Amino acid sequence: MIRLVFMGTPEFALPSLEAALAASDVAAVVTRPDAPQGRGQRVTPPPVAAVASQYGLEVLQPASLKAPENLARLRELKPDLVVVVAFGRIVPPEVLAVAPMGGINLHPSLLPRYRGAAPIPRAIAAGDTETGVTILHLSQELDAGDIILQRAVPIHPDDTTATLEPRLARCGAALLVEAIGLLEAGRAPRRPQDPAGVTLAPKLSREEARLRWTGPAIALANLVRALDPWPVAYTEVDGVPLKIWRAAALPEAGREAPGTVVRSGDEGLVVATGAGRLLVLEVQPPSGRRMTAAEYLRGHPIAPGTVLGAPRADAPAGPPGAAKIRGVPRAGR
Repeated sequence: MIRLVFMGTPEFALPSLEAALAASDVAAVVTRPDAPQGRGQRVTPPPVAAVASQYGLEVLQPASLKAPENLARLRELKPDLVVVVAFGRIVPPEVLAVAPMGGINLHPSLLPRYRGAAPIPRAIAAGDTETGVTILHLSQELDAGDIILQRAVPIHPDDTTATLEPRLARCGAALLVEAIGLLEAGRAPRRPQDPAGVTLAPKLSREEARLRWTGPAIALANLVRALDPWPVAYTEVDGVPLKIWRAAALPEAGREAPGTVVRSGDEGLVVATGAGRLLVLEVQPPSGRRMTAAEYLRGHPIAPGTVLGAPRADAPAGPPGAAKIRGVPRAGR
């Protein structure tokens, strides 16, 4: 049975940790240090640390992977393999050198497509109907190592990052066990990635969440799905932010300026875009709860003709040369 060190941090890594426990000898778990979480900023261990402790595993949370005491402890553990799943840091060569088999990584995309920190929301935002998981050998270039195994996973029309991520985590865990078995048998392949197929999936930013109504309705609907659960798409109603949790592109067109409210009522909020119209179905006002757009409109009517995303009529003008909010970067650019 392969002896390994498991490196991971968020909930996405939990199915893989439990699968590794069933298929191998997990010598220790390496994860990020405890950090403040939530509105109360309470110092909380990462999900992987909490679950590993429940299993009685040794948990290492070094501030630096290169710290001499961390490297010394890893050498003492004598792992055959390092397994990395959503760890959140580049693993340096010094760490991989402690394991004769080196390291492998689970990445939630069909590499070389969507290398980077946010492959799941980038695939949804692009309107893809398929993504997948890849097990690859670790290299010093991010997500660029040779591929061991891949498996495709469909993206459903109503998928959000919140719904797709757990499916990919479970699929990836099963594929990880298969890869570990191949490594143990000495039959794990090494398929180089095609440089011509590389696209990038940079980390999401809050600036991307503000809807640009000049975009096409289908792209805005996809972006809303991609930004659930974070950072959540939003627009402004008379200068006040309104989060948009769920929306759909409508098969209708008009001549209204982008951002103009066309209809509002029990069906939701219909807004003109650069191409087509967007039906806003679920929203959240500041300091309020998530609710249907129809519920919100009953207490906060928005008249047709209102332009969303525009500043308040009585708001002071910004200073000359004020920086504009950046547009949404496209994956692979």
